[in-house]
Amino acid sequence: MSAVNSVIVDVQSIFRAGLIAYFNANDAIDINVRGEEDSAEGLLLFLHKNLDTQLVIMDLNLPETDGLDLIPLIRKQFRGVKILVMTSYSDYKFVGQALKNGADGYILKSNEPEHLAEAIAEIMDDKTYIAPGLHITPPNGKRLTNGKKSIYEDRFVIKQKLTKREQEVLELITEAKNNKEIAKELYISDQTVGVHRKNIMRKLGVKNTINLIKFAFENQLV
Repeated sequence: MSAVNSVIVDVQSIFRAGLIAYFNANDAIDINVRGEEDSAEGLLLFLHKNLDTQLVIMDLNLPETDGLDLIPLIRKQFRGVKILVMTSYSDYKFVGQALKNGADGYILKSNEPEHLAEAIAEIMDDKTYIAPGLHITPPNGKRLTNGKKSIYEDRFVIKQKLTKREQEVLELITEAKNNKEIAKELYISDQTVGVHRKNIMRKLGVKNTINLIKFAFENQLV
């Protein structure tokens, strides 16, 4: 396989540097890293300027536009580009959604190096790759967490709990708008806004609007 022109998309500069060093030191993977980006916007700009890019290696946790939303944007504008998700999120929901949105492969940062080489070879051969231990449906009918909830959840995981409409409502709530003002802006009834508000607070585990706004800003949800 000839050298694969690629770009790495991850918010962690040390991780990007480590991945590049790994590629440079590994003769078994002929990867030509043409660029590094830390956001969806940066990646799309890079791809427009570098149309010979063949492979995108990307995390899901990105600022502004997260990876799950970025994948279909890449697929729509750059159909020939292969997309390998390389992330820390092992939940079957994220694996399944990433593949459904157009990713060619999914691997964890905790997987073995040989799995990365295998993943790249597979997807460049027009195959779909899922790293060992990952699932696109609940294994044995159970959630991967075995019913236990993590004490800490990052911005990406928290945001995935909300629907797009709930995210819109949340953003307007943080602008100190009441239900009637939000309803007018979104062309829905104020009763519907109230339902969304209650659902948002339930999903995020807060009891009132003040704490909701505080939580949203602290976790960079808006």
